[in-house]
Parts: sequence; C-alpha cells; structure tokens
Amino acid sequence: MICNFKKEASLNHTNKQVFHSNNNNDLEQQATTTTPLEIIETKKEEEEEEDFFDYSRRSQWLRAAVLGANDGLVSTASLMMGVGAVKQDIKAMILTGFAGLVAGACSMAIGEFVSVYSQLDVELAQMKRDKERGNNNNNNSDEEEEEERLPNPLQAAAASALAFSIGAMVPLLSASFIREYKVRLGVVVAAVTFALVLFGWLGAVLGKVPVFRSSLRVLLGGWMAMAITFALTKLIGSSAL
Repeated sequence: MICNFKKEASLNHTNKQVFHSNNNNDLEQQATTTTPLEIIETKKEEEEEEDFFDYSRRSQWLRAAVLGANDGLVSTASLMMGVGAVKQDIKAMILTGFAGLVAGACSMAIGEFVSVYSQLDVELAQMKRDKERGNNNNNNSDEEEEEERLPNPLQAAAASALAFSIGAMVPLLSASFIREYKVRLGVVVAAVTFALVLFGWLGAVLGKVPVFRSSLRVLLGGWMAMAITFALTKLIGSSAL
C-alpha cells in the first residue's frame, strides 16, 4: 500500500511538471507570435497619443493674451506717434504713452471680464437646463471635464491686462531715453515693428497656425494704425483747429 501511494504521488508530481512546462511553452509561443510590424505599430500609436494635444483648449487664454499684447503695443505706439506728429517734446510723448497704458490695461481687463463672465453664465445655464431635462447622461468624470473647460473670467481679465501692459511698455521704453525727435520716432517704429513680428510669431507657434501669414497680418495692421494716427493728427494739428 505504501509503495502504491508513493507511486501515485510520484505520478502526480510528474504530471504537474508537465502541465507547468506546457503552460510555459504556450506563453513563449504567444510572445513569439507578435510580429515586429505589430510592435512598431503599437509604438507609433503610443507616440501619437503622447504627442496629441487639443490646441483649441488654448484658445481662451491665447486669444486674451495675444489680443491684449497687440492692442497695448499698437494703441500706445499710435498715441505716441500721434502726439509726436504735432509736439516734439519727449515729456508729452511719454506721458501720453503712460496714460494710454493705464487706461488701456483697465479697459481691456474690465471688458474681458464682462465678456467672459457673460459666456460663463450662458454655459452654466445650459448645463443646468440639460440636467433638469434629464438629457445629461454623462458620468461624474465627464461632468468634471466640462466644469474644467468652463471659461475663467478672472484669468482672462488678468491675462488681458498683463499682456496689454507688456505690449505698451515696448514703445514707452524705446522712446524714454532718446532726445532727438526724428531719431526717437524712428526707434519707436523699429521697436514696434520687431514686437509685432514677435507677437505674431508667438501666437502662430502656440496656436499651430502658419507663422508667415500670422506675423504679416499683425505687422501690416500695426503699421496701418500708426500711419493713420500720425497722418490724421498731423493734418488736424497743422490746420489750426
């Protein structure tokens, strides 16, 4: 009896070893069945998922920042060029630019805050109506994502005011230390031109749009604003009105 029991135990142990060996062979065969092409495709899919980014999510703060910087740059430079058309005094030119900086930054912040807050009210009201009608079948994670995508009025207002101030500082700093009238006007135009190209390039890179077209559009718009302001102010100032 004891011998038979030992034989049965030995057979069971041998069967278990064979079973584990077969399982290991199956796993090895499954691992080897993956072709190099499938591995490359899997790596490409993972890289595409990592590289994917929804650039439309940047639209809110990008719009506020780029528009604020361009407005600050163009409006302040145009004001300074307009005053420079009729007065050669550097003090009058700098004070005009500084007043334009403060007034413009406040105006941009308040306007952006009111605009974005109105948009926020509309989207919140729509979300509330969807919940009341029972049409909102999203889970909690989807609701959190929707709330994260809601516009932030304070963020937009701060971005606009800061960007406007940064843009307005360019013509102010470029004209602050130059006494010669014609040289001062030329330096302001050159500095504003460089800043316009830079802001256009930055907006294009962040928004993934064509760089040349964006920079050219911003540059031509800034030049037109300064030229029109300078010409009209010169005309009115010389007509003794």
